[in-house]
Amino acid sequence: MDTTLKKIDDISYTTDYVANGSFASLKENVEYKNKPDYAVLVRLKDYKSGWDGDFVYVSEHSYNFLKKSSLVPGDIIISNVGAYAGTVFKTVDLGRPMTLGPNSVLLRPKEDNNSYIYYFLSSKIGKSYLKSIIGGSAQPKFNKTDLRNLSIPLPPLPTQQKIASILSSYDNLIENNTRRIQILEEMAQRIYKEWFVDFKYPGHENDQMVDSELGMIPEGWLCNFYDVVDFKEGPGLRNWQYRDEGIPFLNIRTLIKNDIDLTKVQYLDPQEVEKKYQHFLLEENDHVVSSSGTLGRIATIRKDHLPLMLNTSIIRMRPKANNMGIWQLKHFMMSKYFQHQINAFAIGSAQPNYGPSHLKQMSIIAPTKEISDKYENKVSSFEKLINLLVKKNNIFTKTRDYLLPKLISGKIDVSDLDIDTSIIND
Repeated sequence: MDTTLKKIDDISYTTDYVANGSFASLKENVEYKNKPDYAVLVRLKDYKSGWDGDFVYVSEHSYNFLKKSSLVPGDIIISNVGAYAGTVFKTVDLGRPMTLGPNSVLLRPKEDNNSYIYYFLSSKIGKSYLKSIIGGSAQPKFNKTDLRNLSIPLPPLPTQQKIASILSSYDNLIENNTRRIQILEEMAQRIYKEWFVDFKYPGHENDQMVDSELGMIPEGWLCNFYDVVDFKEGPGLRNWQYRDEGIPFLNIRTLIKNDIDLTKVQYLDPQEVEKKYQHFLLEENDHVVSSSGTLGRIATIRKDHLPLMLNTSIIRMRPKANNMGIWQLKHFMMSKYFQHQINAFAIGSAQPNYGPSHLKQMSIIAPTKEISDKYENKVSSFEKLINLLVKKNNIFTKTRDYLLPKLISGKIDVSDLDIDTSIIND
């Protein structure tokens, strides 16, 4: 595959947050707000969380002051400071104006090749190019000038677009499934709210309502959390216990939306697990929830995750009463009540955390077994489909990641193939 070396500065527009003025002028003109305002200030945290976090906003005045670093969907963002320096992301449409936040560089290709540049810089080859401009031992970093002067190999534009089209087709499948997952989750949450927040469950007309800390609820439905839920926190493992293979255990980084990222697990010796940690092994349909840092991140354990073990900062939840179903428990933990409670209990300003002692002080809505069984029957089809779509996305991701380096390096040459490039998602 024929390629030509070209400087980033020759093929794209690049800028960063500080390009808009001195830090003093930034402080004077840009105010961060937690409530929705004119524009989103895009930060590393936002793209790390898959654009599903708590955004920071700025006013129209701040946005206009930051106009040099305003973003459009499809823009390439590269983190340039810290442990994530060199990590590449692509901006999505957040439904309102967007502007770049600190510690990132914006790269906007001049030709119709956003997707190819994004895929190249995300590949192992591209990462090695970015690594060459990262300096600093205590705090890895690079600046926009370093990026502008970086030369990268580019095949002819038609070949770039063919490669991007192949890879984009997988991303489009993943995106479509992700939307379906979101719709299914919203449907399940609406049913949960209808049954266990508004108390419009089947037969509610015949039940007695009583006053409680949550307002008027069906009589007998307010229970201690520990009476109906079996919960356990991980043991707090030490670095010297880690092995290159064996029984994988969770850490905070492994919890992603709807799934466990098994590429980020670490391992313990199976004999040590058998002797000391068997009670921390997870089972299918256990729920795990983060209890430190980003609180309340939830994942459900599937059969293909196992064997798998808990670690500190993660709490395992499973029903222990017959009036608490598997999905009822999950949807309770996704509810505003649970999320507000754990944030209210959380201690520590730099790294908020909560634990079993706080869960023992919590209450939970637990209906009769009859209502619980009806709820499980109603929502289990949603959850099974979510699991299926997540597994499909894993397959699509692995296939895309397998093809990526081979296409970028030219080991799979597509220059002479007739490929529809109209689906490229720039």
